[in-house]
Amino acid sequence: MTERKIRVLVAKPGLDGHDRGAKVVARALRDAGMEVIYTGLRQTPEMVAEAALQEDVDIVGLSILSGAHLVLVPRIVDLIRHNGQKDVVIFVGGIIPEEDIPVLLNTGVSAVYGPGTSTVKIIEDVKQFAIKR
Repeated sequence: MTERKIRVLVAKPGLDGHDRGAKVVARALRDAGMEVIYTGLRQTPEMVAEAALQEDVDIVGLSILSGAHLVLVPRIVDLIRHNGQKDVVIFVGGIIPEEDIPVLLNTGVSAVYGPGTSTVKIIEDVKQFAIKR
Protein backbone atom coordinates (compact mmCIF):
# COMPACT_ATOMS: atom_id res chain seq x y z
CA MET A 1 0.00 0.00 0.00
CA THR A 2 1.35 3.43 -0.88
CA GLU A 3 1.41 6.36 1.49
CA ARG A 4 -0.86 9.28 0.57
CA LYS A 5 1.00 12.34 -0.69
CA ILE A 6 0.82 15.55 1.29
CA ARG A 7 -1.58 17.91 -0.51
CA VAL A 8 -0.55 21.58 -0.46
CA LEU A 9 -2.42 24.57 -1.83
CA VAL A 10 -0.17 27.52 -2.67
CA ALA A 11 -2.16 30.73 -3.05
CA LYS A 12 -1.51 34.37 -3.94
CA PRO A 13 -4.30 36.33 -2.24
CA GLY A 14 -4.91 40.00 -2.85
CA LEU A 15 -3.77 42.33 -5.58
CA ASP A 16 -0.10 41.42 -5.44
CA GLY A 17 1.15 40.60 -8.94
CA HIS A 18 4.51 39.05 -8.04
CA ASP A 19 4.47 35.27 -7.90
CA ARG A 20 8.05 34.11 -8.41
CA GLY A 21 8.47 33.14 -4.73
CA ALA A 22 5.17 31.25 -4.70
CA LYS A 23 6.17 29.35 -7.83
CA VAL A 24 9.61 28.52 -6.39
CA VAL A 25 8.02 27.15 -3.19
CA ALA A 26 5.33 25.27 -5.14
CA ARG A 27 7.94 23.63 -7.34
CA ALA A 28 10.19 22.75 -4.38
CA LEU A 29 7.28 21.10 -2.57
CA ARG A 30 6.30 19.23 -5.72
CA ASP A 31 9.88 18.09 -6.29
CA ALA A 32 9.89 16.85 -2.68
CA GLY A 33 7.03 14.48 -3.58
CA MET A 34 4.03 16.50 -2.49
CA GLU A 35 0.91 17.13 -4.51
CA VAL A 36 0.76 20.90 -5.07
CA ILE A 37 -2.11 23.01 -6.33
CA TYR A 38 -1.20 26.58 -7.30
CA THR A 39 -4.14 28.99 -7.50
CA GLY A 40 -2.49 31.73 -9.53
CA LEU A 41 -2.54 35.47 -8.93
CA ARG A 42 -5.12 37.79 -7.39
CA GLN A 43 -7.22 35.35 -5.40
CA THR A 44 -9.85 36.58 -2.96
CA PRO A 45 -9.92 35.06 0.53
CA GLU A 46 -13.14 33.30 -0.48
CA MET A 47 -11.49 31.81 -3.56
CA VAL A 48 -8.56 30.52 -1.49
CA ALA A 49 -10.81 28.95 1.15
CA GLU A 50 -13.03 27.36 -1.51
CA ALA A 51 -10.00 25.92 -3.32
CA ALA A 52 -8.69 24.50 -0.02
CA LEU A 53 -12.06 22.84 0.56
CA GLN A 54 -12.54 21.53 -2.98
CA GLU A 55 -8.98 20.22 -3.25
CA ASP A 56 -9.11 18.61 0.23
CA VAL A 57 -5.66 19.88 1.12
CA ASP A 58 -3.58 19.24 4.22
CA ILE A 59 -1.61 22.49 4.07
CA VAL A 60 -2.24 26.00 2.70
CA GLY A 61 0.69 28.25 1.87
CA LEU A 62 -0.10 31.93 1.36
CA SER A 63 2.34 34.20 -0.45
CA ILE A 64 1.81 37.91 0.21
CA LEU A 65 4.10 40.74 -0.81
CA SER A 66 1.52 43.54 -0.91
CA GLY A 67 1.44 44.45 2.78
CA ALA A 68 -2.17 43.29 3.14
CA HIS A 69 -1.28 40.24 5.25
CA LEU A 70 -2.98 41.52 8.43
CA VAL A 71 -6.27 41.79 6.54
CA LEU A 72 -6.09 38.83 4.17
CA VAL A 73 -4.60 36.12 6.38
CA PRO A 74 -7.07 36.31 9.30
CA ARG A 75 -9.96 36.32 6.80
CA ILE A 76 -8.60 33.25 5.00
CA VAL A 77 -7.98 31.41 8.28
CA ASP A 78 -11.55 32.20 9.43
CA LEU A 79 -13.06 31.02 6.15
CA ILE A 80 -11.07 27.78 6.13
CA ARG A 81 -12.05 27.04 9.73
CA HIS A 82 -15.68 27.96 8.99
CA ASN A 83 -15.61 25.39 6.17
CA GLY A 84 -14.87 22.75 8.79
CA GLN A 85 -11.20 22.35 7.94
CA LYS A 86 -10.00 22.70 11.53
CA ASP A 87 -6.85 20.65 10.97
CA VAL A 88 -5.58 22.31 7.78
CA VAL A 89 -2.20 23.89 8.50
CA ILE A 90 -1.61 27.38 7.14
CA PHE A 91 1.75 29.06 6.56
CA VAL A 92 2.60 32.46 5.15
CA GLY A 93 5.54 33.66 3.12
CA GLY A 94 6.47 37.08 1.84
CA ILE A 95 7.41 40.53 2.99
CA ILE A 96 6.16 40.42 6.58
CA PRO A 97 7.44 42.95 9.12
CA GLU A 98 8.92 41.31 12.23
CA GLU A 99 6.30 42.91 14.51
CA ASP A 100 3.45 41.38 12.45
CA ILE A 101 4.67 37.79 12.80
CA PRO A 102 3.22 37.24 16.32
CA VAL A 103 -0.10 38.70 15.13
CA LEU A 104 -0.24 36.19 12.29
CA LEU A 105 0.75 33.31 14.54
CA ASN A 106 -2.05 34.28 16.93
CA THR A 107 -4.59 34.02 14.10
CA GLY A 108 -3.74 30.35 13.68
CA VAL A 109 -0.87 30.45 11.20
CA SER A 110 1.76 27.79 11.93
CA ALA A 111 4.77 29.54 10.39
CA VAL A 112 5.85 32.74 8.67
CA TYR A 113 8.73 32.74 6.17
CA GLY A 114 10.51 35.85 5.00
CA PRO A 115 12.71 36.52 1.98
CA GLY A 116 15.69 34.22 1.73
CA THR A 117 14.13 31.33 3.64
CA SER A 118 15.55 28.08 2.35
CA THR A 119 13.15 25.86 0.44
CA VAL A 120 14.72 22.96 2.35
CA LYS A 121 13.49 24.56 5.60
CA ILE A 122 9.98 25.00 4.18
CA ILE A 123 9.87 21.40 2.92
CA GLU A 124 11.03 20.05 6.30
CA ASP A 125 8.45 22.17 8.13
CA VAL A 126 5.62 21.15 5.80
CA LYS A 127 6.47 17.49 6.34
CA GLN A 128 6.40 18.05 10.12
CA PHE A 129 3.09 19.93 9.87
CA ALA A 130 1.59 16.98 7.98
CA ILE A 131 2.81 14.49 10.59
CA LYS A 132 1.30 16.55 13.43
CA ARG A 133 -2.10 16.73 11.70
